[in-house]
Amino acid sequence: MILEMKVPSPGESITEVEIAQWLVAEGDYVEKDQPIAEVDSDKATLELPAEESGTITFKAEEGDAVAVGQVVCLIDTEGKPSGDALPAEAPAKKEAPAVVEKEVAAQATYASGSASPAAKKILNEKGIDANAVSGTGRDGRITKQDAVDAVPSMGTPPTHGSRDDSRKKLSMLRRKVAQRLVSAKNETAMLTTFNEVNMSPIFALRNEFKETFKAKHNVGLGFMSFFTRAVVRALELYPDVNSMIDGDYQIEYDYCDISVAVSGPKGLMVPVVRSAETLSFRGVETEIKRLAIRARDGKITVDEMTGGTFTISNGGVFGSMLSTPIINPPQSGILGMHNIIERPIAVNGKVEIHPMMYLALSYDHRIVDGKESVGFLVAIKEALEDPIALLMDNDPKKALEL
Repeated sequence: MILEMKVPSPGESITEVEIAQWLVAEGDYVEKDQPIAEVDSDKATLELPAEESGTITFKAEEGDAVAVGQVVCLIDTEGKPSGDALPAEAPAKKEAPAVVEKEVAAQATYASGSASPAAKKILNEKGIDANAVSGTGRDGRITKQDAVDAVPSMGTPPTHGSRDDSRKKLSMLRRKVAQRLVSAKNETAMLTTFNEVNMSPIFALRNEFKETFKAKHNVGLGFMSFFTRAVVRALELYPDVNSMIDGDYQIEYDYCDISVAVSGPKGLMVPVVRSAETLSFRGVETEIKRLAIRARDGKITVDEMTGGTFTISNGGVFGSMLSTPIINPPQSGILGMHNIIERPIAVNGKVEIHPMMYLALSYDHRIVDGKESVGFLVAIKEALEDPIALLMDNDPKKALEL
C-alpha cells in the first residue's frame, strides 16, 4: 500500500511550511515514528515523523515551500529494508547519435558570457562584464536572475589567501524574524531610554541563598527571576507598557505573559513565561529552565512562543555592554539586560566600586509616553536595588521558599 504523507498543521494561522532538511535519503526504508524531515514554519522548526514503516519517495525538495495538507512524500508500506531486497540494476541508457549531435550543436550556439537581453541590460547597469558571470541557464546562458544576483568586482583581488564565498537560502524562521524586525522599525514609533542598576544587593542575596535554593528546588537562583519579578511589578504600576495597539483601539492585559529571548540551534527564540505575576522566584526559574532546555533541544512548540505581553532580552550573556533592543510586535515594550561590570560610582559622597549593569527599555511611543517609559525603567531599577523590600516583602527566606 502507498501511504501519502501530508504536512500537518503546526499551529493556528500557519498555512505554509518549508522543507528545511530531509533526514533520510530517497528510497530509504524508514520505521514508523522515525523523524524523516525537519520543517520550518515562520515560528519554529519541527520534526516530521514517519506515519508508517516502509520505503520512502520524496514529493518535495529541501527548500521547497509547501502548504499545510500537501503531500510531501510517499511511503510504500510493502517495502523492505535494503538488506532484505536489493533493487535490480537499471540498464544503461544509450543516447542516439542524432540526439548527441543536436546537444553539441546547441552548446555551440551560446559562447561563454552569452546573456538574455534582460540580463544584458541589468549587467550593463551594474557595470559587470558578462564574461565574468557564470550562467545557470541552459547551456550556460546567463539568465535575468543570474544578472540580478551578480555582484560587481571589489577591485583587483590579492593573490594570496582564500577568496571564496557561499550562498544559502535563509530558513523560513529566519526570514520571518527579519520581516518582523523590519516591520517593528517601520510600523512603530520606537524609542529607547536607558538607566543603570547597582547589582550589589542581588549579588549579596544570591551569595547567601543560592546553594540552599538549588539544593531544595533543583534549579539555580539566577538573575532572571529577579528581573522578571521586577518587570511584573513595573507593569502593574505602568499598565500602558503592558498593552498593545489594535487599529484605533488599545488592548490592556490584566496578566503578565513575559517573553524571554533565548538562543537556540535555529537562532533567536522567544518562549513565553505565562502569568508571571502568579509565579514565585522558584516558579520563574523552573519555567525559564524548562523553556530554555526545550529551545536548545529544538523541541519548543509554536504555542510556547505565541503571545507574550512584554519581552526581556539578556544580551549580557554574550558580553553586550549597551544596546537598543527592537520591540517584539505587537508588544509595546522590551527590556534589554547587559553585562555586569565593576565600575566606580559615588555612594554617599564617596567613590565605591560596585557591579553595575546598563538597562535599556525600547517602547512604542504611540501608546507609551516618555513619562511612563522613564517611570517604568526607574521602577525596575528601584526593585533591583532594594529587592528585599520591593520583591520579597522583607522576608527573603519566605520569598525563596526556604
